[in-house]
Amino acid sequence: MGGNSIPEVSEYGSVDPAPPFDKTDIVVLKSLLLDENARIFERMRAIFSLRNDRSEKAIEVLCEAFQAKSVLLKHEIAYVLGQMQDSNAVPKLIEVLSDEKEHIMVRHEAAEALGAIGDVSAKSILERYLSDSNPEISESCEVALDLMSICNINSQNLG
Repeated sequence: MGGNSIPEVSEYGSVDPAPPFDKTDIVVLKSLLLDENARIFERMRAIFSLRNDRSEKAIEVLCEAFQAKSVLLKHEIAYVLGQMQDSNAVPKLIEVLSDEKEHIMVRHEAAEALGAIGDVSAKSILERYLSDSNPEISESCEVALDLMSICNINSQNLG
């Protein structure tokens, strides 16, 4: 193990598996993220750069990237959409969770992202998959609904 450098903690409280780029030109990041021939590490850097951008356009690009072949990449996209907690991602995350041909790891992360976002429009889809035959899906939906419930209780107590 070389060096004593400590990984940088993101503004989201996580240590990202790939550091975001310093520059965040969305057109360039989109091109890199959607490039199936680009190295996965560089594509991951694009994901975290788009997350840090926080714009609606960045969310659109991240949602478009669910077309990627890499399960790992799609899992990470769902994860960062959950971190961003922006309701603009909800329709795509519902679509991903509902796609029974999608990899379980991606669907599980989409469910958890929906819980993190906390938009009540996702409640019925999460309830539908509570009885999914895959425990990774049913348990993720249970966690997401519990998180939604806690967040709604906390927001009511604050208001």
